[in-house]
Amino acid sequence: MFLAIAVRVLACIMAYARARIVVEGEVQGIGYRNFVRTRATMQGITGWVMNLSDGRVEAVLEGEKEVIERVIDMCKRGPLFARVSNIDVKWEDKFDRYSSFTIKR
Repeated sequence: MFLAIAVRVLACIMAYARARIVVEGEVQGIGYRNFVRTRATMQGITGWVMNLSDGRVEAVLEGEKEVIERVIDMCKRGPLFARVSNIDVKWEDKFDRYSSFTIKR
C-alpha cells in the first residue's frame, strides 16, 4: 500500500514542469496577455504573463509538462489579431508553485 502511494506521488512530482516563454511579433495591445491567462487557467496551469518594454510578451507557466506544451501551442497562434513571429521556450528547474495565473503590469 505504502509503495503504491509513494509511486503515485513520485509520478506527480516528476510530471510537474516550468517553462519560461518569450513571444515576439505583434503581441501587445491586442489582448494577448488575457488570451494566455485564459488558456492557461482553463488548462490548470499557474504562473504569470507580462508585456516587455521592447514589444515582446514574457510568461512563466507551471504545471504538467504535457499541458504546458499544449498551452505553448495555443500561444503560437494567439488571439485573432496577434501575429506571432517567434516563441523562445526555456524549461527551468526552479518552481514557485503559484496558486493562480496572473497578468503582471
